Amino acid sequence: MRINVIQEDITKVKTPALVISLFQGTESLDDAASAIDSGLDGTIKQLINDGEIKGKEGELTLIHTFNKVGAERILVLGLGKEENFSANVIRNGMGDACRFLRTKGVESMATTLHGSISQELDPQTMSQAMTEGAMLGLYRFQEYFDEDSNSGLITEMSILSNRSDLTEPLQEGVKIGEIISRGTMLSRDLSSEPANIMTPSRMAEVAQQISDTNGLEINILERSDMEKLGMGALLGVAKGSYQPPKLIVLKYNGDPNNPSKNLGIIGKGITFDSGGISIKGASGMERMKGDMSGGASVLGAMQAIAELRPKVNVTGIVPATENMPGGQAQRPGDIVRAMNGKTIEIINTDAEGRLVLADALVYAREKMQVDKMVDIATLTGAIKVALGSLCTGVMGNDQEFIDLFINSSTTTGEQFWQLPMHDKYADGLKSTFANLRNTGSNGEAGSITAAKFIEAFVGDTPWIHLDIAGTARSESNVGYLVKGYTGVPVRTLVNLAISRES
Repeated sequence: MRINVIQEDITKVKTPALVISLFQGTESLDDAASAIDSGLDGTIKQLINDGEIKGKEGELTLIHTFNKVGAERILVLGLGKEENFSANVIRNGMGDACRFLRTKGVESMATTLHGSISQELDPQTMSQAMTEGAMLGLYRFQEYFDEDSNSGLITEMSILSNRSDLTEPLQEGVKIGEIISRGTMLSRDLSSEPANIMTPSRMAEVAQQISDTNGLEINILERSDMEKLGMGALLGVAKGSYQPPKLIVLKYNGDPNNPSKNLGIIGKGITFDSGGISIKGASGMERMKGDMSGGASVLGAMQAIAELRPKVNVTGIVPATENMPGGQAQRPGDIVRAMNGKTIEIINTDAEGRLVLADALVYAREKMQVDKMVDIATLTGAIKVALGSLCTGVMGNDQEFIDLFINSSTTTGEQFWQLPMHDKYADGLKSTFANLRNTGSNGEAGSITAAKFIEAFVGDTPWIHLDIAGTARSESNVGYLVKGYTGVPVRTLVNLAISRES
């Protein structure tokens, strides 16, 4: 999709469809809507008076112009109440509007700026949100359909402005929005691929492509490398699979003069999770191809960070493997030794994500010298019970770092909720035979217990754990989210990295 910023009389711009907007309960139209309404002989005001247009958030009203203005169609987008207006209202609205126009066969479109520019919502933020909404809302994964995947595409969008002083910031917002959207869509693509294609080796190939394109440092650790490092937790998970495990390490050096300031983002890369010997039920197991969504978000974020070129250092790590049953698979009751020397009694082989993260986090601290780190994982079903599909669970050991992360999500629309990490939650991880057991003993607070297990491998490094099991996938098209994988939390990870610029 090509997105450009143009200055043109809104009533004369030639386009198959023009999107304008208004707030709920508005008594007066903004300049753009008023100009169009005049060209349409007061049609919009009449529809408002008749109660057909209310301006509720996400409301869409299509008006054919019959050549009274330059646009063939006007799509009126409701923004909801003005006091609730935000970048995410724009992002969701553009996603809904673009999908709606696609159903009408529209291949190119134009849009006015939505809402009002303010200190909180500057032109760059506004155009970035519009770009993300359009690109992410129109996303489709069609790799395995036999029909032409380019049919029914909107290929061009023009953002209209009547002020020349806004052109440069609007263009910069479009550029940033395009880069971050591409990173998010890469994450969605990787999670959507079937497990017979998206193997650990294929994930490593994608990482190599990102490295080659953007000049990132890369290191792919093989099984023999992990054995030398003593990564018994990760290798234990990999034992049942024919596919060789990979530890993918990407490094972006945007601030070489401050090597000690190095953010680590570590994503669970279980490319298929059968549960292992503690095998899952058949219902819904096909979704376990997406158990590498944490790793996919790391690759998407690293691509976007590399293209944006902020003055920061970021290390992305993906421990990638399958979790399969087999003659070599680890069993309940086995004991493995992690890279930091801690021993782990395997109670349930389906609690494997925390095991691969354990070794990856130790590697991030000891070998990559990260000063802060975030892990991302579709880790527990318990988080979906607690928070549903709206919020990602956040846990960690450093409140200042957690606050920085959550603040980084403000303009992204990705939502997070912090859970407690009291020491007593770790009591259920005590084992009779090893330092730790890989699941809690009482079945309570499963998401927190999993985070407490991971905490045993982070040392004193400020650390955040994101459980995206509820937010990695959407069950419907709503706003900029489409049915399927979401790419959460790529955009917040990028914002976090940028917030650390020197």
